[in-house]
Amino acid sequence: MIKYIFSAIFVYFFIGLVLFLFQRKILFNTSGKPKKPEYYDLYNIDTIRIPTTDKINLLAWYSKPVNHNPLLIYFHGNSYDIGERAYRIKRYIKYGWGVLLLAWRGYSGNLGTPSEKNLYIDAESTLNWINDNTNIDKKNIIIYGESLGAAVAVNIGTKYKFKSIILEAPFTSVADIASKRYKIFPVKHLIMDKFDNYSKIDKIISPVLFISGKKDEITPHSHSLKLYSKANQPKDSVFIDEAMHNNLYDFGIEKDVIKFNLNIWK
Repeated sequence: MIKYIFSAIFVYFFIGLVLFLFQRKILFNTSGKPKKPEYYDLYNIDTIRIPTTDKINLLAWYSKPVNHNPLLIYFHGNSYDIGERAYRIKRYIKYGWGVLLLAWRGYSGNLGTPSEKNLYIDAESTLNWINDNTNIDKKNIIIYGESLGAAVAVNIGTKYKFKSIILEAPFTSVADIASKRYKIFPVKHLIMDKFDNYSKIDKIISPVLFISGKKDEITPHSHSLKLYSKANQPKDSVFIDEAMHNNLYDFGIEKDVIKFNLNIWK
């Protein structure tokens, strides 16, 4: 009996150690290189490299806004390369908006290792690039965060005032997600990249739009509800009954994003 108890304890600590040591491999599902923009029917778009403050050059696709339309900076979610987001940004470009689709370090063929700190550096470096290479003011910039990217959008939204912040399928924190998946481990005390959006959401100083599918199988819809309830005004929400994590654009949410930004400055 004692032998089985010690074996169970050993297995428990061994699995816990593996989860701790490989947590970033689990959290950041990095991707390979995308094809050229033309492959995705993206034209009049520039492939650029954004230098970070720690000397990494990040791949990004940039389409200039038409006239005085806003620029949407797209912070993508986990998994897949930026080419998989082409069908999304195409809808905003068609409307005359500018779009800068950034690939995180470690994703889309970029060098570097993703972490909470490093993704925040990538976001700041993107703003630096815009400041150095365009005349676009932050008041005409929309920060769009998809899932993992929503955490970066929340963080940078506490520092600067933008036209708006769009949060698609956001989560309250990595610890909250992990604690549901690994219930027998004290994950809240072992997480290195916390992405604690709940503690920051009421510090955002721009209008916020929350978008979530009520059948989201990755990030429970309850996370969006909790974040929305704590966020400051002005804010709005688009909660779709039949939507899951990756099919929100099947429901035309770009129309809601555009409508929100047309309305907030009336």
